[in-house]
Amino acid sequence: MIMRMTCRAHFLPWLFFAAAAAAACASGQGTPRPQPFPGARTPAASSPGPTTGASSDAARTQPALIATALEQRGLPYRNGGSEPSRGFDCSGLVQWVFARHGTRLPREVSQQWDEGRRIDADEVQPGDLVFFATVGRVASHVGIALGGGEFVHAPSSRGVVRVEGYTSGYWATRWVGARRVGIAGGTEAD
Repeated sequence: MIMRMTCRAHFLPWLFFAAAAAAACASGQGTPRPQPFPGARTPAASSPGPTTGASSDAARTQPALIATALEQRGLPYRNGGSEPSRGFDCSGLVQWVFARHGTRLPREVSQQWDEGRRIDADEVQPGDLVFFATVGRVASHVGIALGGGEFVHAPSSRGVVRVEGYTSGYWATRWVGARRVGIAGGTEAD
């Protein structure tokens, strides 16, 4: 009898907490809003600058493109995902963000790798596409450069859209290259 009362006494606060948490989750309406990934930095609004050789329209579009990409932080990774309501995979995120700013990109990473013109790692500017080999030796992952060695991307089946660095650690060892695509006017030629 004493054992049952002790277990109940310890169990009841947890039961109350679980019920309150479930009620809080169920009371929200609409689609959940993305939240920043813990520890992710948001570049200053003035940090995305014009890209070398870009038109003045493209230079003005870069901060908006970066803002659109960053607004997707916290959305879940979804294989084949290409819209906020369902989540994104890496190339779906890139395609969706660029489409919002008038640039059509193909859906697959390998096809996006063929767009625009190749640029060296030290030329990467905010809004450029950065590519990594996560499967084999060819580009199999893509994200959007933010500047300062960071990029926004949809990383994996256990992740969410987030900002990470690519100049050291995991992503640096998988670097394939970067491409610059034109904004609201097609892609630049090689």
